Amino acid sequence: MEIEENAALIVIDVQKGFEYEFWGRRDNPEAEKNMAALIDRWQETGRPVVFVRHDSPREGSPLMPGTEGNAFKDFVEERRGRGAGPEVLVTKTVNSAFYGEPDLDAWLRGAGIGQVVIVGIQTNMCNETTARMGGNLGYDVVFPLDAMHTFDLAGPFGWTRTAEELTRATAVSLHGGKFARVVTTEDVLKGTAA
Repeated sequence: MEIEENAALIVIDVQKGFEYEFWGRRDNPEAEKNMAALIDRWQETGRPVVFVRHDSPREGSPLMPGTEGNAFKDFVEERRGRGAGPEVLVTKTVNSAFYGEPDLDAWLRGAGIGQVVIVGIQTNMCNETTARMGGNLGYDVVFPLDAMHTFDLAGPFGWTRTAEELTRATAVSLHGGKFARVVTTEDVLKGTAA
């Protein structure tokens, strides 16, 4: 796999509020380690990094602005502003990072970026929505599945799915539907090696 020299790493919603019991059981305990490795590689190689923060307008949400949960997890906050390449903070109130401020599509196109790598929280929510929109907008979307996580979820009709089942469904939908290439962190790191 080849990762373009100006491919943007989009780090979605890696916020302290996702550590709260509010969300329930999660999958992929290695997600943060893999996210950190990718941020480090992007910063070392001067590639652009987009940090996305969800500013929830919902009362009682662990991600509401002004709460501790709205802040980035420490390993992300410690890395912000440390790279040799361009960096931008996008804030949003909905699932897709393409509906945030500043306008992500305009920022990417203005920088001549055609490939994006998506990591963060949650796999089947904001990550998947951003990947689908990115694919629809014509970006080459790379989705390292082990650099993200999600939570068990209840749906309609009494149906529930585990985080692992939701992750697999997202991977199949995105990859099979040609919205994104679902890969591993190792694949991406190999693709960025000098």
